[in-house]
Amino acid sequence: MKKRIVVLASGRGSNFQAVVNALKSGKISGSCVSLITDNPNAYAIERAREAKIPVIVIDYTSFSTREDYEQALLSAMHRVNADLFILAGYMRILGNSVVSAFPGRIVNIHPALLPSFTGLHAQRQAVQNGVKISGCTVHFVDDSLDGGPIILQHCVVVKENDDEDSLAERILKYEHKCLPEAIRLFCEDRLEIIGKRVRIH
Repeated sequence: MKKRIVVLASGRGSNFQAVVNALKSGKISGSCVSLITDNPNAYAIERAREAKIPVIVIDYTSFSTREDYEQALLSAMHRVNADLFILAGYMRILGNSVVSAFPGRIVNIHPALLPSFTGLHAQRQAVQNGVKISGCTVHFVDDSLDGGPIILQHCVVVKENDDEDSLAERILKYEHKCLPEAIRLFCEDRLEIIGKRVRIH
């Protein structure tokens, strides 16, 4: 039985596209049943339409409180009935009410080697701190900020003349490989969470 996948994205959706491509090529045994976005102007919406994937827009700015927004998001997530939710450039921190509703079923891609440089502007943090190696991490989402169990990581060398943008661009290429690979492993039931660790079978 193919796993039902839903992607949450806020912007251009290049990681979403990488997932769509991997599904299309048969690399992942699953189907993307919806894109959920908090931004009615996200380019990811165009990508979804092109791939004939239904879009749910829950415009963050139309809610008076974060709680109201999360309630609407939670309701939409229950409705789509997905096996796996993927945060692919989704720019909101999920509240505990959402995370606790789908334990072990939400994954995120982050442009740093966690646990270093959590939160926003991870690439800028890497450059400012003078690290020699950065990269990307795919992890399960729990109630901590970018602190859930790590599934996959890929290293990227930080060059002397790198700035935030040049480093981000090189890391992104590996995000497009790591995220589909982590989803493939999930869809093949090969991931097991043991405490803070993920065992790949």
